Amino acid sequence: MSSERANTQEKASSSKSSIDKSELVSGDLPKPNNASSGAANGFWRKFRAEKGNETQRGMQSRHLMMIAIGGTIGTGIFLSAGSAIALAGPGSALLSYFVVGLFVYTVVITLGEMSSMYPVSGAFSVFGARFVSPALGFTLGWNYWLQWSLSIPSELTAAAVILQYWTDALQTWHWAIVIVVPIFALQLIHVRVYGESEYWFALIKVVMIIFFIIVGLIFDWGGVKGHPGPGLSNFHGGQAFIGGFASFAQTFVYAFYSFGGIELVAVAAGESAKPYKSVPRAVKATFFRIILFYILTILTIGLCINHADDTLLTAAFDSDVAASPITVVFVRAGFGAASHVVNAVLLTAVLSATNSCFYASSRMLLSMARSGHAPPVFGWVNSRGVPVPALVMALAFACLTFLTTIWGEGIAFTWLLNITGISALLVWTSIGVISVRFRTAYKAQGRDLADLPYRQPLFPLLPVGVVVLGTLMFIAQGYAAVRQEPFEARNVVATYIGVALYIILYTGYTLYEKFFLHRPLSSHFIPALQVNLDTDAVWAPGEGDATRARDRKEREERILGDESVRPGMRRAWGWIRRYVN
Repeated sequence: MSSERANTQEKASSSKSSIDKSELVSGDLPKPNNASSGAANGFWRKFRAEKGNETQRGMQSRHLMMIAIGGTIGTGIFLSAGSAIALAGPGSALLSYFVVGLFVYTVVITLGEMSSMYPVSGAFSVFGARFVSPALGFTLGWNYWLQWSLSIPSELTAAAVILQYWTDALQTWHWAIVIVVPIFALQLIHVRVYGESEYWFALIKVVMIIFFIIVGLIFDWGGVKGHPGPGLSNFHGGQAFIGGFASFAQTFVYAFYSFGGIELVAVAAGESAKPYKSVPRAVKATFFRIILFYILTILTIGLCINHADDTLLTAAFDSDVAASPITVVFVRAGFGAASHVVNAVLLTAVLSATNSCFYASSRMLLSMARSGHAPPVFGWVNSRGVPVPALVMALAFACLTFLTTIWGEGIAFTWLLNITGISALLVWTSIGVISVRFRTAYKAQGRDLADLPYRQPLFPLLPVGVVVLGTLMFIAQGYAAVRQEPFEARNVVATYIGVALYIILYTGYTLYEKFFLHRPLSSHFIPALQVNLDTDAVWAPGEGDATRARDRKEREERILGDESVRPGMRRAWGWIRRYVN
């Protein structure tokens, strides 16, 4: 009974926070009409989705940690990394992934500072509306939702590519149906099921990538009998950097797409237990993800496969798709039979990324609905805390996979990649602006930085660097699109379609504020002294040290009182407690 009462209190508290957040974020937005269509209400209630239910903090620290390390790794590194090498050479691809990796790690650090203190499913969408302006929150929310929604068909296309390694009896959209149905069903169960499935999916990817790097480097160094390795030949003779700066700049979109989702830990913080502890740990783990999964993987592929090799997946040159470069390396290293196992692991990785796409898309739409930035029905969840209407909308976008039957896998994959890649860059750059505004408001209101569960180093260097580097990379993208030979207008459109959407959303909401909500443009940006720093905070000002001390005490009592722990270990812990603390 006590646990039920605690859950009831937690739901009531969460409900109050959501109401406060909606009022503060959406300002004078008109309240949703409660007299919704009876037919629509009845339809969603068949799934037990109702207004008033709340999401649940069902993910543990280990779930969040593994999501941060490998949860969203899928199509980007397994398939499009080969395109980057084929386009600009292994040296350019490696440098591109390093620059973007440094950029996104800085983004995660600045975002982690805010999301550990304010763990909400909307993350930077809520932060943008609360710390900068409602227009920015509206823009980031819809931009990010579209980014993840469009990632679903691209991941399904990639899964079909991997499955076609074994058979081409079925078309891409056939495989998409086979894949999307169980993933959608998995999302409907509970957020804890998502966290647990991602934990094991990510663990499989971690083991496989480590094994690939070891095998690939041994093969490259000539350590496989009967299979002389290429050594450093792929980096010699001007092969490391081909196509000049324009080709190098074009590889950024592949890197953006590969790193997409690295900020998902901030979105998942809204449904994690003790986010003030789990989020900082997850943020720090992203460094190893960048080095291990991206930098070393792209280096290994570049060493083992020449940029002119036809087996590299390159939608830039061809409308067909081939097996993953990782599978090709295993085959050439003499692990032909193992290639089937590797391909199966790659398939689980892409399925994991698709699972994360559904989660991120539905949670962002849920947050926007509860902030007044989307139809209110998408803010409904069922008794298990699952946002059913928002998940159904994500499922509808998965049907875009059927476009591959019209345009071909390569063309559809390229357009989806460009749209989501530029969208990610715009979101990441905006996070730098939000971070500066957050710290400005925090200082203006006399708050103590020691209260923050996680504090970014070198402020304001990191967020300012995010804005500057993001702007430079966007300019480089435009330059590459214009200089590409042969010149095609659709490449320019694909590059700038994301920023066009960003401008339309921001301008549209600003005009809505002026002409429908009758707010003067002078009040467009929220003054630092009026920024809300209390709603959704993990603790009140000055309570951080007390909360941390209470957690340490509970952990010590649990260890000292656990009979399964050896007496010697309990005595050692008692000594540490007495003389070190």
